[in-house]
Amino acid sequence: MRALALLLTALLGTVPALAAPAPSAGPDVALGPVTKLPLPRYASLKTDRVNLREGPSKDHRTLWVFQRAGLPIEIVAEFETWRRIRDSEGTEGWVLHSLLSGRRTAIVTAPRATDKGADKVAVPLYAKADEAAGEEARLQAGVIGSVKACTGAWCRVVVSLPQKRGDVDGYIRQNRLWGVYPDEKVE
Repeated sequence: MRALALLLTALLGTVPALAAPAPSAGPDVALGPVTKLPLPRYASLKTDRVNLREGPSKDHRTLWVFQRAGLPIEIVAEFETWRRIRDSEGTEGWVLHSLLSGRRTAIVTAPRATDKGADKVAVPLYAKADEAAGEEARLQAGVIGSVKACTGAWCRVVVSLPQKRGDVDGYIRQNRLWGVYPDEKVE
């Protein structure tokens, strides 16, 4: 029995993540064998201590310990109560499904040299889904926000900014976030 589990782990652990379209893309999306939900799909960490394991059991060694509740992750495979996840830096491993949340969050990515505007350090969060709208805040790479909605070009997010003493609600270009697929619509 243990040999079969090791064989399955070895096979599942080496399957490359399929580049599937966004979950809302239609009937060609692969579905997870356990949940019947789209694979890959985004979710987030439920707690501030999540062990990332080498394989889908507690017998496998811990590769990394995530310490940030709400961190967006991408689920790329399923095996019983385990989910193979990928973080924004490309690190992959297995976690128990009970440590994951369906709540959508996203992490602000670093500005690119081709982005408009003089400030290449921060990404603007606008009052409306329009670059001509006033800015609510400027977000550094690594800031995590709760995704409220996405149109395919813009996402409405809520971020907690200590310097603003509370939450800031605004719009950011969808391609500035890791945690939503290009052109994905989130309602």
